Amino acid sequence: MHPDRYYWMSDIYPTGAMDGYIRTALDRAHVVRDLYRRVSNVQHPDTWHPVLVICEQCGKVGTTIVTRWDGERVYYECRANLVTWAAGCGHSGWVAPFGGRAKLPWNLEWAAQWSLFGVTIEPCGKDLATAGGSRDRSDAIAREVFEREPPINVAYEFLNIGGRKMSTSKGRGAAAHRIVEVIPPEQLRTLFIRPRPNHAIEFDPEGTDAIPRLFDEFDKLADATAGRPVKGELAPGFESVFRYALRDAGADVAAEAAAFRPNFGHLAFLAQVPGADIPARMADEKGAPLDAHERAILDERLAAARAWLESYAPDRARMAVRETTPEEAGALDDEQRAFLGALAGAVVPGPDHDGAASGPAGGDAWQTAIFATAAGLGLPPGRAFAALYLAFLGRPNGPRAGWLLAGLEPAFVARRLREVAAPDATMGPAGGAA
Repeated sequence: MHPDRYYWMSDIYPTGAMDGYIRTALDRAHVVRDLYRRVSNVQHPDTWHPVLVICEQCGKVGTTIVTRWDGERVYYECRANLVTWAAGCGHSGWVAPFGGRAKLPWNLEWAAQWSLFGVTIEPCGKDLATAGGSRDRSDAIAREVFEREPPINVAYEFLNIGGRKMSTSKGRGAAAHRIVEVIPPEQLRTLFIRPRPNHAIEFDPEGTDAIPRLFDEFDKLADATAGRPVKGELAPGFESVFRYALRDAGADVAAEAAAFRPNFGHLAFLAQVPGADIPARMADEKGAPLDAHERAILDERLAAARAWLESYAPDRARMAVRETTPEEAGALDDEQRAFLGALAGAVVPGPDHDGAASGPAGGDAWQTAIFATAAGLGLPPGRAFAALYLAFLGRPNGPRAGWLLAGLEPAFVARRLREVAAPDATMGPAGGAA
């Protein structure tokens, strides 16, 4: 769905477009009171009429109550104690409730909007769709007051943070203005489009890898749509999810899917490497210069990665590669050292051993080399990754190791691996990291 127009009821009421619905609701006030009792067990006095007048004296609308209707005008009171969250001024009088001088209560307005805009389907949150809730009341109003069938209802689930419904009023959730700084539109659309409406969305960005995983999922959809091989299963309709996630409804889907997109986790690491020429690194990873669109994608993702590091990233994602071999690497055992030495063989030296060395092409290729080397030596993956992190970061954990190594100069990687692998290694300088 790509809406091209937004409607504000504050603009529509003054045009008179809602006047007919206001008149109908007032003429059938007894029907409205009865269905409120039947559907939701909400008791309104027999003098209550379903319209909210804007007080002519104080301008408030939530503090007014209408008690009479003569066919053209309503009698209203602006009561001091009608609601707990505002105090009325005490004014009362007769007024014609048309042309923006009054509005319908929420459930009646919702039902009137369906007729006004010709709505045929409208999802709503499951809290509104409970028995006797707002949706049931509005459905009954549509049928019994405005004499039309309500639109098809699709109740959707909640957005859960840490397994619990997001509630910013309770301090549980993420502010929209912060999230859009970290998650670009296409990835944010993917978050909401990918699950079925009746499945809760589990998303906890604070101190987790949820945001990098969201980028990875979008990239997987792009790869699959472009016909590139992907790991893991793909849900049916993945091409549609990718198409609807694109911000431009008229975009060339095939061209978008084929575009080079740098791995988010890799960018988050490179953003922390002093002096790293990130555009050049990405061009090398692609194997060709980035075009203008791909450069725009890179810039957007790099800004998002930096914002993620500042606001949501777990501590393990924030790092600095040690310029000298970490003392902590001295705790590695012989099996781990043998693994590092074998992995150093993945780096191909340049001509005469003096030119630029080259390693596996990108994070995925490094990750494959890590697993293959560990498996060949019978070393459990957990111990293999711990060895790499200690060798480069001086701690037993970190980002995905393949992208960590892909972000460093291959010659530096090879020197560090061989130095730490040496049985009699003395921790010391191993050259620059970038």
